[in-house]
Order: sequence, then structure tokens, then C-alpha cells
Amino acid sequence: MRDSGHNPAERLAALVQAFAGRRVLVVGDLIADQFVSGEISRVSREAPVMILRHERTETVPGGAANCALNLATLGARAAIVGAVGEDGAGRELLEKLTTAGVDCRGVLVAPELRTTTKVRILAGHAHSPRQQVVRLDYEAETLTDAGLLGRLAENVRGAFDGAGAAIVSDYNYGVACSATVKALREAAQESAAPVLVDSRFRLREFTGLTSATPNEDEVEQVAGRRFDDAEELAAEGERLRAALGYRSLLITRGKHGMLLLEEGASALHIEAVGSHDAVDVTGAGDTVIASYALALASGADFPEAARLANHAGGVVVLKRGTASVSPEELLASVEQEDED
Repeated sequence: MRDSGHNPAERLAALVQAFAGRRVLVVGDLIADQFVSGEISRVSREAPVMILRHERTETVPGGAANCALNLATLGARAAIVGAVGEDGAGRELLEKLTTAGVDCRGVLVAPELRTTTKVRILAGHAHSPRQQVVRLDYEAETLTDAGLLGRLAENVRGAFDGAGAAIVSDYNYGVACSATVKALREAAQESAAPVLVDSRFRLREFTGLTSATPNEDEVEQVAGRRFDDAEELAAEGERLRAALGYRSLLITRGKHGMLLLEEGASALHIEAVGSHDAVDVTGAGDTVIASYALALASGADFPEAARLANHAGGVVVLKRGTASVSPEELLASVEQEDED
């Protein structure tokens, strides 16, 4: 899909316009992100804590569900394979995803499961922004039931048909297991579609796929040490890419941008776009891998996909809460950088 007659910004804009209708599959852990907002009314006499006057409660897709929502918002035909409980959070997640146009036929609803829910309490005085003061997690047990995992693997095989890319969104709750990843790997080999990984704790377990998007802290955790500079990070990242058998590794670095390590190429340092003062980084990793995968599915090479992911990340961290990015916002960011 390359056109050497276009300048880089025009090429990125053409890729964004090609997003519409591309099918991308997400396999992973669905999480309900709940935000409870309240106005500080006074200090309690029972304990030295604030009393909040409840304003609103909002539940939005998180984890793999947020990744799928970002794909749908960008214009993709997103599909998701995972599991939720037969509870209020699970029902609300599926309703939000279905309303957004995400294909949820691969999601199992099981009464014995609990939908992982992360409740963020936001507080503030009247006429002031609400800030997160505490988070309460209702975590599901790691999914180990062989029967359920086997059904999920079958769902992966069925949902992969027509996919231009796939994403493993692993939050360590069990959906991204040997059975589902094997099914994903086999399906991807038949179509040569790229498979990308976002794993917070188990990146080394996902070998032989296409690429991954760890942040700098996660690379340091894998390496067991901190890095003094970008050159050390690049060297360790290249060792990790080779050990995993990936074609590329995209390391996100917050206000320092991104670092792309591609097989047979020099390390590519990508400066952060927009403001370096993030408002909220909740779910930003989901946005990055969604835009990265969708760009690859649309014909981008790794540097082009990384640059679009960098723009998407730069947009979403300026929003509060778990958020997504529209094609219009992505195009505006590309155009703004080109003008600068």
C-alpha cells in the first residue's frame, strides 16, 4: 500500500483512512473499569477521611475490552474472545461493546466466573477537577477450567476468519493461555496476519509471534535491572526481541516517546507528540496496541504503525479515565505535527 510520492504525514493520513472495515481480533481478559465521582463535603468524625457526596458512577470497558473498543472507535470491525461472569459488570461490559459495534460472539458468559472490576474513587471540591484518591479491585480468580479454556480456543479459531491482525491482551487472568495462544498462532500462520502482544507480567511466555508493546518499566522487570539511558534500553530491547523471536518490539516510554526495535534495522527513537503532561494514562497501553495493530492490518510497515500508535497514545493521555481515540483526532494529531 506504499506510495513513495506522498510525504510522511500524507502516508500516515492515508493509513488512518484505510482503517475502516479492517477486522482485528482481540483475545484476552475483559475488565470493567468503574469510576465513582464525588464532591468533598467534609471530614468524617469517625475517622480522618473525606466524606464524598456521590455524583455519578460510570462503568466502561477496560483491559482487552478497552482494546476492542479502541479498535471499533478507530473504524475497525473489532472482534473479541474472552470471558465474563453472569453479573452486572459482565452484562454492562457486553452491552457497551455491542453498542460500539464490537463482535462479542466469542465471549463466554459463565455463572461460576466473576467479572474483574476496578473501581476508582474520584474526589474533588465544588468546581474543581475530580482526582483519583483510591482504587478498589474486585479480582476474578485466574481462569483454569480446562473445559472453558477449550471453548475459548474454539472461539479463537472461529473468530479469526478474515482478521488482518490479532492482539493478545493479557492481564494475567487466564484467557491468554497455552490453548488459546496455540489456536491463535495456528490461525495466524494460515493467513500470515500479524499477532501482537500486550502482557503486563508474562511477556517471555509469548514467543514466536510478531510484535509486542511493553512499556519501559516492563522491559526493566524482564531484564531484572534499570537502564541508565536510551542506548541501554535499546540494547536490552533488541536482545529481548531476538529471544522472543519477534519481527519487532515497540517500547513505550511516556513523555520520552517510543522506541522501535525491528529485525534487521537500527533502533528508531520516536519523540512524544503533543503535550508531555499527561492528564490520565489509564488504558493508554490498550490504545497504543490497538492503533499499532490496526495500522499493520491496513498495510503499514512497523515504523509507520509505531508513529501512528505514538500519535494515538499522545491523544488519549490528555483525556480523563479509560478513553479511546477517533480517526478524526488521530488525523488532527498527524496534521498538527506536520505543521510544526
